[in-house]
Amino acid sequence: MSIYLAQRGMLFVPTLFLVSVVIFILMRVIPGDPALLILDGGGEGSYTQEDLDALRRELGTERNIFVQYASWIGDLFQGDLGTSLWDRTPVSDEIKARFPVTIQLAAMALLIAVIVAVPLGVLSAVKQDTWYDYVIKVFTISGVAAPTFWFGILIIVFLAKVFNWLPPLDFARLWEEPLTNLQQLMLPALALGVHDLAFIARVTRSSTLEVLREDYIRTARAKGLGEVVILFRHALKNAALPVLTVAGIRFGALMGGVVLIETIFLVPGTGSLLIDSIGRRDFPFIQSLVLLAALVMLVANLVVDLLYAWLDPRIRYT
Repeated sequence: MSIYLAQRGMLFVPTLFLVSVVIFILMRVIPGDPALLILDGGGEGSYTQEDLDALRRELGTERNIFVQYASWIGDLFQGDLGTSLWDRTPVSDEIKARFPVTIQLAAMALLIAVIVAVPLGVLSAVKQDTWYDYVIKVFTISGVAAPTFWFGILIIVFLAKVFNWLPPLDFARLWEEPLTNLQQLMLPALALGVHDLAFIARVTRSSTLEVLREDYIRTARAKGLGEVVILFRHALKNAALPVLTVAGIRFGALMGGVVLIETIFLVPGTGSLLIDSIGRRDFPFIQSLVLLAALVMLVANLVVDLLYAWLDPRIRYT
């Protein structure tokens, strides 16, 4: 197991390196000069070419792109994520304050999705071709088709019209006011998790149907075991492998989905920070946040691989 973990850990390095190269080059080729945006001040700034050149030298954006990348990577290896091009604050400080909120929101969304999706998928499989199955299939197809941001906007509009409710401006931290924090994040987590709920439910249904047709299930029935025992003791554990794979992948994808949901619900996480940073062309923030999202995806996939051995004893990592 330790050898397997070391090998997978080594694979993180080229993946993160490739992500860093792509995002670094992409931010330099798309239109938008941070020095120009800073001096322009929303279209009301007055500056000369000398002012622009001086600010570019101060920010370091006038240097060759290879020099800029080497400098950024060198600082990264020393644990320095850089400083904001706008307010000159350390990037690491802002990410430390916001990243736990994003992780909590993504975890809550996935937890809601799994808790609701697995029973729905199992019920749809057990009651195949009944009205239960048809209703669940309509719900899951609608959930997969509906965009996450649209569902979030729909929740806010409905609550504002019916209950005169709007997202709170003040945010309570989990370690300060746990109950208030969970109340504030429940609706964003629900909006974020609806798509995954529907998708996981469909995967659960397909996986359960496939397992219920296996020979060992027919053997268990021939021995006289009850359907409940067959389902929970024999079928669900094997049907859980595809569900686990999808859940792990979706957790990494949720890190991208939080961008719009955090903006819609005014959640102070890294998603809303990324939106602000892109608008201002704040390169250090954008590069660090994208790398962090890639790292979360890699770790999620590794955890899923390790859980395979727990669910299926035949799997061994050597």
